[in-house]
Amino acid sequence: MACFTAHKSSLSPFLYPKEIIFRGLRQVAPEADPASLRPDENIREALDIDSYDFLQFLIGIDEAIGVEIPEEDYESVFTLAGLLRYLSVRVG
Repeated sequence: MACFTAHKSSLSPFLYPKEIIFRGLRQVAPEADPASLRPDENIREALDIDSYDFLQFLIGIDEAIGVEIPEEDYESVFTLAGLLRYLSVRVG
């Protein structure tokens, strides 16, 4: 199940990475408002996302922008700030 409807080639580089994150979060938690996330807030807890949906979200990021997040790095991407930091050094 892909989390994103657009493919990497059709996305403007100006959307990276925050809009990509928000699009993916809206897919797995349509009732939530990702823009309300504080940078240091746990994404799963704040948006009530279970582990399966969070995994699908991370897979969607990989499909959308080509950044695979291995399981050993999951602890680094539980917050918006952590995920943005993680992606910023790998996108490009």
